[in-house]
Amino acid sequence: MTTGFFWDERCFWHGGGNYAGMLPVGGLVQPMATGGLPENPETKRRLKNLIAVTGLEADLALMTAAPASREDLLRVHPASYLDDFKALSDGTGGELGRRTPFGPGGYEVATLSAGLALGGLRAVLSGPMHNAYALSRPPGHHALPDFPNGFCLLANIAIAIRAVQAEGLARRIAVLDWDVHHGNGTEAIFYDDPDVLTVSLHQDRNYPMDTGAFADRGHGAGAGFNLNIPLPPGTGHDGYLAAMDRLALPAIRAFAPDVIVVACGYDAAANDPLGRMLATADTFRQMTRRVMALAEEVCGGRLLLVHEGGYSETYVPFCGHAVLEELSGSAVTAPDPFAEVFAARQPDGRFAVFLEGWIKDMEDAL
Repeated sequence: MTTGFFWDERCFWHGGGNYAGMLPVGGLVQPMATGGLPENPETKRRLKNLIAVTGLEADLALMTAAPASREDLLRVHPASYLDDFKALSDGTGGELGRRTPFGPGGYEVATLSAGLALGGLRAVLSGPMHNAYALSRPPGHHALPDFPNGFCLLANIAIAIRAVQAEGLARRIAVLDWDVHHGNGTEAIFYDDPDVLTVSLHQDRNYPMDTGAFADRGHGAGAGFNLNIPLPPGTGHDGYLAAMDRLALPAIRAFAPDVIVVACGYDAAANDPLGRMLATADTFRQMTRRVMALAEEVCGGRLLLVHEGGYSETYVPFCGHAVLEELSGSAVTAPDPFAEVFAARQPDGRFAVFLEGWIKDMEDAL
């Protein structure tokens, strides 16, 4: 089994300017001693560094990919948006949407990020790779066609999907999004499309606060091909696996896609600054194991994971390492240094009973 790992150093060079967390610096908002935006390069760079230090990268096929072409982008984004983005990027940078600042050259880095996702999907579908991981940055699942938001400038996964459909490499594609935030951009792009199933597990009313409802199932020909699984804060390891086993995976199995794409965010992790979900590195390992087994069952193992969010510099590398161990079948490990304390914080008792009812209500409604 060969696992592709698509990355490029230039994706680490994307920057958002002078922020303190989610707030622009100024007024009563004091600059931070280090960092700035939560979406900074260190979580991704530390993941790449960790797989090098442990030796896991020797069990992966490391490669890069060409930037997504304008033709690729135009299948998802209107020319007016791309032109405005490029004009700002050629100058001093700026912001076109909500929480999407970028510096000079931001357009080129964003097209490279989308290109990594597309390169990974092509490799999985054309045969060289059994599965693949794209270390894309900036992320993409919040990007609407003409309005970037939530750190996402281009819809990386949607661009990759539309390209391989146009090339005849696949038609029916399932997107499973386990980022802690709702994949509103991916949902919007495919909301009318019966050939793309979109499934999002996310913290209820985190971001965006006005999207991600269970009742939103698609529109027109796409009715029934969108599934939102909003989960309460504190869901934890067992709750995520229950939602996967009882809601997300059965929907994908019934859809019978040609390939599965995972929007792989790590911000549901227990110490993430932008989530409150108590997932662990083993949660991501177990979810990966489950989706790999389903991919073997329904689409010949064809599976691509595209990196989305995850903002804990200390923990994202261990979560990502666990995922890549599973994808590649490598015997190389990076033991989770937080495993004991995060296990002790998992929900039990009355909250576990409440969570069971929460999931069962959605299960009964399908």
